[in-house]
Amino acid sequence: MKKIYSANNLMEAQIVLDMLEHALIPAQLFNQHAQGGTGDIPFTHAYPEVWVIRDADYERGRKIVQQYEAIPQSDTIIQCPTCGEENPSNFQLCWHCNCGLETVTTEPGTPHASRNNSLK
Repeated sequence: MKKIYSANNLMEAQIVLDMLEHALIPAQLFNQHAQGGTGDIPFTHAYPEVWVIRDADYERGRKIVQQYEAIPQSDTIIQCPTCGEENPSNFQLCWHCNCGLETVTTEPGTPHASRNNSLK
């Protein structure tokens, strides 16, 4: 077993774990309950960790982790061109109507971005 990812929170760790398992890379999540011990143990020991089961999967798994880490983090809101609902900018499909939110088109200074519906 090899540690492949140390997350800031349990949600990030679960996303990486799911991505690895989707790629048929067996992995294990550790420290999912350790954050409650912060203060009694060093906070760096309480971070959720994802480990790959087979060492041979490590390199392929690192590529998946790098893809996850390359996803831009943003507070931008994307308005669905079909139903008008607001979606976080990291969504690929509208949460309400399942319409594709693929290509970003935004103007500087606008609070909402919109995307062209190329996945429909």
